[in-house]
Formats: sequence, structure tokens, C-alpha cells
Amino acid sequence: MIKEATGTGATLEEAQQAAALELNAPEKADVQFEVIAMPEKKVLGIFGGKLAEVRAFYEAPDEKPAKKKASAKKDEKKKAPKTEKAEQQPEEVKEEEPAEVIDLAACPENVKKAYEYLLTIIKGIGVEGTTVEISRRDKDYFFSITSEEDYSLLIGRRGETLDSIQYLVRLVANKAKGDDFMKVSINVGNYREKREAALKEIARRTAGRVKKYGRNVALDPMNPFERRIIHTEIVKIPGVTSYSVGSDADRKVIVSLEEGARASAPRKSYGNNRGGGRGRDRAPRESQRVEAPDRAPRSDAEGVRYGKILPKAAEETTEE
Repeated sequence: MIKEATGTGATLEEAQQAAALELNAPEKADVQFEVIAMPEKKVLGIFGGKLAEVRAFYEAPDEKPAKKKASAKKDEKKKAPKTEKAEQQPEEVKEEEPAEVIDLAACPENVKKAYEYLLTIIKGIGVEGTTVEISRRDKDYFFSITSEEDYSLLIGRRGETLDSIQYLVRLVANKAKGDDFMKVSINVGNYREKREAALKEIARRTAGRVKKYGRNVALDPMNPFERRIIHTEIVKIPGVTSYSVGSDADRKVIVSLEEGARASAPRKSYGNNRGGGRGRDRAPRESQRVEAPDRAPRSDAEGVRYGKILPKAAEETTEE
């Protein structure tokens, strides 16, 4: 049985990454790529243009359907919505085996060229005193850069410079290799680990806001690798789900409540007046009641300080 997925991007590299993420194949699977459409640039930067489209596929073993009783099938259908997320979670958060450090001499020729090209970029940027360690996991290669000086120039804002360097090095590593795509990842210091920890914290904090207020939250645009970290972390949190919208560099993650879930924060209630205080029809509290002292009723003539005030007409009649 062949499983496949397609992806698009401004370049073949981005289209291959999108297709590979969409396919989500096991680590040991032999993933192949097929170019469906080549990218086309816009005329004068305005008219026309076309995204690259790549098909990723691999051959998976056929799954034999298990024979079950009718009553068991009914029970499984009823329980499926509740256990679907828990069953998918171990596959999503499965830890990868650590990469093995290797010498440059043991690397293929295209990896050696990518290594030399990376050194050229580092020297051109002006970062000195750097060392590059090479490690491998199956068909994936990792270049880890360390430096005694400040290497922030190699990272850039939110890792944009590092992602661009990685993209160029991958092009060199996969030049004239055909459909057998080789993944080369680049890390500077422990930036990737710090960024991953920060993204997981963003995912947990965003999920808390969504569960509390019940409103969808859109995160900033991210690359496919960072979006996958967000999705993987959201899978662990019950009551929320995530999906991606947009295309290319504007693609971002939306975090929302799961179907049937409710927000935990109660709605604010306001009184009849604009200030939000008690309404007029509400009785005062016992502690706020003031009882009048017991005394005899007071007559009108009692305690009058001034004389009786007569109308003006009555005063003139009295004078005459």
C-alpha cells in the first residue's frame, strides 16, 4: 500500500518540506519525492507566477482488518471520539534517538560539499572562531555550530537568518541527487532547543487562554518545523485543538476549543445601573441598615425658629 501527500511552496525545497510534514511518515520509511510542477516567477513581480508542487510517497505494509464481533464494533464506534486523540498522541510525541557524531571523512561527497559551503557562508558573514560538528541519524545529517564570539549574526530575528542558511546548504547537499532527498539541519549553539522550549510554552499558554475565554487565538506566522512543534504540544492538552491557515510565509496556527468543550471563565454580570453596582430593587444588607431611634412624633409648631411666613397679599391687607 502506497501512502502519499502533496505540498506546495515558493521553491522546490519548501514544497518538499510541506509534503514531508503532511505525509508524516515513520523514520525508517523510504520516502520518495516527485516534482509535479516547477515554480514560476512573476513577471515584473506582479503578473503570473506559480508555486512549486511536490508529491511525497512511500510504500507501507498492507493492514489486515481484524475480525471482531458486531457488539464489539458498536462499542468501538461509541468510544472512538473520546480515545482518538489519546491514540494519536504517542505517535506524535515519540522521542527520536540521539544523533551519532561522525567525522567529515565518513560523510558522502554531497555532505562534504555542503559542509564546505557552510564554512564559506560563516566566513562571509564575519563570525570567527567557529567549529562545526557533524552528526547523523539514519539519512538525516546535522551541522552544529559553536563559536567563542557572539554568533547572533548567524541566527537573526526569530532564526530567520539561520533558516535561510539551512535552506542554501540543503540545496547544495541535494544538488543533482534526483528524487532521493537528503535532509540537512543546522543549529547554532543550542538555539533550536531554546526555540523549541519557547514554542511549547507559547502553545501551553495559548491553550490556557482558549480554554478560559473560549475564543480562537491566531499565532504569528511560522515555518513548517515550528508549526509542527505547536501542533504536537497542543495534542497533549485536552479540550483544545489546532489547525493551520494561510499559505507560504503567511501560514500560521489557530488554536481553538474542541467541539463540545466550554470556556471555564464565567461571564461578568452587571447591575441595572451603569456603574455595575446593585440595582434599585435590591434590599440593603443587614450591616448597612440604620434603625431610627424611638421618640414621640413631632408637631409642626414645635421647634420653629422663624415666625410664620404669610403671602405678600395677606401682609398688605394687614398693614392697611
